[in-house]
Amino acid sequence: MTDNLVKRFKGRLGSAKGAENVHGKNAWLDNDDIRPLKLENRTWSLWTYLTFWFSATATVSNWYAASSAQALGLSMWESVGCSTGGQLLIAIVIVFNGRAGAKYHIGYPILNRASFGIFGAWWPTMNRAFMAIIWNGVNSVQGGQCVYVMLHALSPHIAHIPNVMGEGSALDSGGMIGFVVFWILTCCFLVIPVPKMKGLVYAKLVVFIVSAIAMLAWTLTKAGGIGVVVSQPGTAKGAERTWLLIRFFLLGAANCATFASNASDFQRYAKRPNDVIVGNLLGFPLSNLVVSIVGNLVGSSSQVVFGTLIWNPLTYLDQLQATDYTAGNRAGCFFIAACFSYSAIFSSIFENSLPAGNDIAALFPKYLTIRKGFFICAVISFAINPWYLLGSASIFISFLASYQIFLSSITGVLLCHYYIIGRGYLEIDDLFTSRKTGVYYYFHGWNWRAYLAYIVGIAPNFYGFLNNMGVSAPSGVTKAYYFAYEIGIILSFMTYWAANYFYPPALSFPFSEWHEPKDYVRPEERGVIEAVGDVDSLSGSGSAEEKVIGEKSVSVSPAKSL
Repeated sequence: MTDNLVKRFKGRLGSAKGAENVHGKNAWLDNDDIRPLKLENRTWSLWTYLTFWFSATATVSNWYAASSAQALGLSMWESVGCSTGGQLLIAIVIVFNGRAGAKYHIGYPILNRASFGIFGAWWPTMNRAFMAIIWNGVNSVQGGQCVYVMLHALSPHIAHIPNVMGEGSALDSGGMIGFVVFWILTCCFLVIPVPKMKGLVYAKLVVFIVSAIAMLAWTLTKAGGIGVVVSQPGTAKGAERTWLLIRFFLLGAANCATFASNASDFQRYAKRPNDVIVGNLLGFPLSNLVVSIVGNLVGSSSQVVFGTLIWNPLTYLDQLQATDYTAGNRAGCFFIAACFSYSAIFSSIFENSLPAGNDIAALFPKYLTIRKGFFICAVISFAINPWYLLGSASIFISFLASYQIFLSSITGVLLCHYYIIGRGYLEIDDLFTSRKTGVYYYFHGWNWRAYLAYIVGIAPNFYGFLNNMGVSAPSGVTKAYYFAYEIGIILSFMTYWAANYFYPPALSFPFSEWHEPKDYVRPEERGVIEAVGDVDSLSGSGSAEEKVIGEKSVSVSPAKSL
């Protein structure tokens, strides 16, 4: 009976495109969505990536992070400096770790297979999928708060709905109504193909600029001008201030660990591989700097207006309505909250649904496409009750800082494999096959070297992780955990290098060689283009052949046409 139910479920689910004729263990590895992108779907230019980061960082959560340092005692400019410095560091990691995506046009879960093994990649892929789902839920809570502020501006009765959400929730009953509305709106936009969302990226930038200028002008006017706001000193002194500076500088990098780990997911859409370099190195820190300045200015103005620091801009808007429920205030709050809502929808899509869809499709490629993964992410992110993650500034900061240790270890392994072990070369066909002769089959599909490096990268930080989540620990452990992201990357990188040095895998190259193609193109599309450079010099020419790459003879089978 159980077998019949499973068969019926599979029959209704259907096979994903490109997986209809994939059987056996390969059914866990292949479909058209997760293979290198077709040329027609590579639509993002340098300007798209510049705009993408302004769009991606223009979220309520980044306003939170920008001003939360002030809530713990730093001045506005100290807070801005810390976040910007950390984000300059992580922009470099994003560029390097996304390079394989820009060159081979594959996503993060497929890149994992090269280092962790074709089946071993499931665990780091699940790690990132879990993080994306959590973030999608958090962002949906913030989007729900935006909708709630809009509803409150339309009717004062919305603010007086009896609260049944209980303690510890960031939402009251009215906020929960907003959450459901926001969630439904986001699901409606998920039907649009990702390559066609470029226009929505540009639109979100315009919406952010309008909303940021509007709220900044409004709150600074109420505070009596910018001079009063920016001159406020921090409350932390001495050693406490020093450690806060260190903490938020490093947190500026660590809270972007998700972007760094799955950089391939969005860099795979590049028209030209080098378009992403300037887009990331300039766009990411610059966009964060702008958001940080705006968030801190708005947060600081609340200290002048209300005598207390309100680090959540949505709470600030609602407070402005509560103290002066005039038609002008209501219109201003409605307009700004509507802009925030639009921004939150596409932040959910680009930052969370996109990587989660890639990850979920790669975990179950026989039946799931990336679009189906989008909706699975949406359902699970609703079910985990994310409104309890955002109860206070301290909870939010702990959440940001905690999961970094797992992602940093994965990132260290990916960087080492691509730049040191593989020297820029990926055998594409072997990323989608379970055959034992595949260079990424390792030991039954698992690469023990990567897992050794992963564990070594996590181990020194694990006590600090537990402490950050509430377990008692000495102050030295707490302070050491501020460096967790950097420690995780370095230790996992070096351990993976050493393991491959003493126990070489089937495919590796001397450090003196570099084998990255100019731009990978699917075999079935190579006859359609001309003058694309050395796109197929390392990836086969349409039939299996023996190639000499560096000092090794490698059997190269081109990716099959699906």
